[in-house]
Amino acid sequence: MENYMKLEFQSKSSNEGFARIVIAAFASQLDPTLEELSDIKTAISEAVTNAIIHGYEYGEGCIIMEALINNNTIDIIIKDNGKGINDINQAMEPFFTSKPDLERSGMGFTVMETFMDELIVESGENKGTVLKMKKKINSSIVKE
Repeated sequence: MENYMKLEFQSKSSNEGFARIVIAAFASQLDPTLEELSDIKTAISEAVTNAIIHGYEYGEGCIIMEALINNNTIDIIIKDNGKGINDINQAMEPFFTSKPDLERSGMGFTVMETFMDELIVESGENKGTVLKMKKKINSSIVKE
């Protein structure tokens, strides 16, 4: 492990941008391209937004974001203690949304899968959700 960070923040929509900035600052030590950095920020935005809108739909809670840099790879974990996902396979289908009334596109997991090299979703009803994402930075030069 070369570097690690952990951040907890309230599940407010105003904190989605905060999470993007924090992960961008942390990932910058890998010297990513603008495209790689944009991919990471977009995936984090989708993950945090999902936790806010779906995980804590009945009230606010805590979102935990962890990141680990090892060699030229960043591993990111987004956790919530919200209501969880009943059917992960269904939730990960493109265009599936449990909130059509909020004009949600149902593309959050698809976006995360597209922009990251790996996405693992762990969840259960009333057990919260853990998203594990990985991105290899091809232009990476680790800075001390």
